[in-house]
Amino acid sequence: MRTLIVAAFVVGIALLTLLFQASGDDTGFSDNLPDLFIGGTVLGAILLGLLGWRMWWLQKRIRRGVFGAKLTLKLLLMFGVVAMLPGLVVYGASVFFLNRSIETWFDVRVDTALASGVNLGQAALDDLLRDLDKKAQRMALTLSDEGMGTIITNLSTLREQSAVQELTLFDERGGVIAHVGSERGGLLPVLPDRAILWQVRQQQPYSNVEEAGERGLVMRVLVPVYTTALTGETRVLQLVQPVPASLASDAQAVQQAYREYQQISLSRLGLKRIYGVALTLTLLLALLLTLVIAYLLSERLGAPLRTLARGTRAVAKGDFSQMPSVTSRDELGVLIQSFNRMTRQLSDAREQAAQNHQETEQAKAFLERVLANLSSGVIVLDETQRVRTANSAAAQILGVPVMALEGRPLNLLGAENGALRDFAETVAVRFADHAGEWQEQVDYAEQGGKQSLLLRGTRLPVGVEQGYVLVFDDVTKLIDAERNAAWSEVARRLAHEIKNPLTPIQLSAERIAHKLDGKLETPDADFLGRATQTIVNQVAAMKGMVDAFAGYARMPRAKLAALDLNALVREVLALYDARALGLVLHLDDDLPRVSGDSTLLRQVIHNLLQNAQDALAEHASPHVELATTAWNGMVRLSVTDNGAGFPEHLMTRLFEPYATTKAKGTGLGLAIVKKIVEEHQGRIQIENLKTGGASIRIMLPVHTAAGENT
Repeated sequence: MRTLIVAAFVVGIALLTLLFQASGDDTGFSDNLPDLFIGGTVLGAILLGLLGWRMWWLQKRIRRGVFGAKLTLKLLLMFGVVAMLPGLVVYGASVFFLNRSIETWFDVRVDTALASGVNLGQAALDDLLRDLDKKAQRMALTLSDEGMGTIITNLSTLREQSAVQELTLFDERGGVIAHVGSERGGLLPVLPDRAILWQVRQQQPYSNVEEAGERGLVMRVLVPVYTTALTGETRVLQLVQPVPASLASDAQAVQQAYREYQQISLSRLGLKRIYGVALTLTLLLALLLTLVIAYLLSERLGAPLRTLARGTRAVAKGDFSQMPSVTSRDELGVLIQSFNRMTRQLSDAREQAAQNHQETEQAKAFLERVLANLSSGVIVLDETQRVRTANSAAAQILGVPVMALEGRPLNLLGAENGALRDFAETVAVRFADHAGEWQEQVDYAEQGGKQSLLLRGTRLPVGVEQGYVLVFDDVTKLIDAERNAAWSEVARRLAHEIKNPLTPIQLSAERIAHKLDGKLETPDADFLGRATQTIVNQVAAMKGMVDAFAGYARMPRAKLAALDLNALVREVLALYDARALGLVLHLDDDLPRVSGDSTLLRQVIHNLLQNAQDALAEHASPHVELATTAWNGMVRLSVTDNGAGFPEHLMTRLFEPYATTKAKGTGLGLAIVKKIVEEHQGRIQIENLKTGGASIRIMLPVHTAAGENT
């Protein structure tokens, strides 16, 4: 084994010497290079075979379980890595300097000049494109309030003043409103892609140099045209201008010359490859010789380390009782003593770690129980604003599963939930703006309802793991209670301040009519009668409004009892024309009884049906669907119609008094419904349907045998 290694080492040195000598003589290098490569390859194959044979033998010992074989392999790999790193560094440096030397043989000034020419042509095109964009912006301002009657004339005027070949005005759907062009332009406009139109409507102008077939290179710019009217659509103005023929031809010529020069410069790769192969062969021979020598050294070093390896394996299995005896006083003896000391310390550390782990698990379990029983939502974020943990209250308030929160970055929350996405964006902005604690109240608009959340956030203090803590509460009921109290006070004052003068006003008008009855001529008497009747009618309407507000303020408390909701629905429906409403009933036959007040719930059903009837007053084919069903431990009553739905700007104020879309009325219907539902410990949701119409869903608690709500 050793003889073969020595012989291979001598032959390798000889081949490398001949290769270095031949590289100094061009003729000798070209003549002897194939033979040297073949000789080096053969020597490399011999060394590789020798190394492979010894590795196979070592692997066989490892499979047989010979102690120390794995240690020999590890030392071999370590020696190999130590030898390989300097060799790779030298190899990399040699290749780098070789390539740099060859590169200097070629004149880089031509390459630089051609590249500068290409850049110059691109800069000229960019200047033309910027100038065309400025023209487009000015035209957009001019056309912002133009009507359809003058749009063609103004476009033609603007095109002639700006010396632009084509102008085209599109509507929001991409349709052509107007198109003007010069004699050189096409009869039909160049239509942009829908994606480009969408980009421009998002206030992102588009400009680019494009190939337009027979027209050659053209510059195209698209900008939005806004109107001052609130309901006006956003149009899109397109300018098309050809690139000057001289500039286009010069730019293409420079680009073609640059490509041809690059192709010619590729011929240098052949010379680089020859020297690269020589360097690679030298490196491989050196590495193979190093690995073979490393194997021998590993075998020699492995023998005295077997004792230490035996103890190491025992420690790896968790046995800290076996400690190798010290038989020498050299560095190896010191190493074994250190190993024995380490073994004792590991034994003590393992016991301490087990105790600490148990304490940590207990503290973690206690913290999880505390978070699980908090009514406030708690979300913990790491330093990258990724959700580490969230309690059940947070998921319940946000209306999503806990798994949808944990482990996800804050900026990716709510990919399919707009409310959750807005919530996450607000939290991220507040953490970015505040280095310490912060507090803010935000609206969380779920599907069919809105919640008011009080957010409190802070960074974790220095000295602990970095991150953020967010605590939030649902204060919707508190705010609603304050708002209801305020409206009740308004209603009470209305009843006191407004209703008292109404009766004298009505009586005075009637007395005037009675006093002057028969004393005026017929036209004057008719005028007096109409005026008097108008006063009486308006006083009666104001009394009705005041009475409605007073009734809202003095809403009686619910007298809860077991109630058959289906029977109550049928009783109320007897007051309505089911055919005229297009009424469809879906009542659950197995519906459990609810805990409710029949008088108040009758008013709820009546208000909902009255709203649906008013919404469908002018509908050609009205349709109202009323359904009851058991849902998630509660009873759900839903009323759905195919009307126009609720305006989006009123969705967050529908339950406030005087929030109405009707020409007449106080807007107390839904406010009273919400107040009655909350009096029953229930919930109400409103949703505009995508197919048209609206759906109102009411959830009421089920009545239990003990008379308590579930």
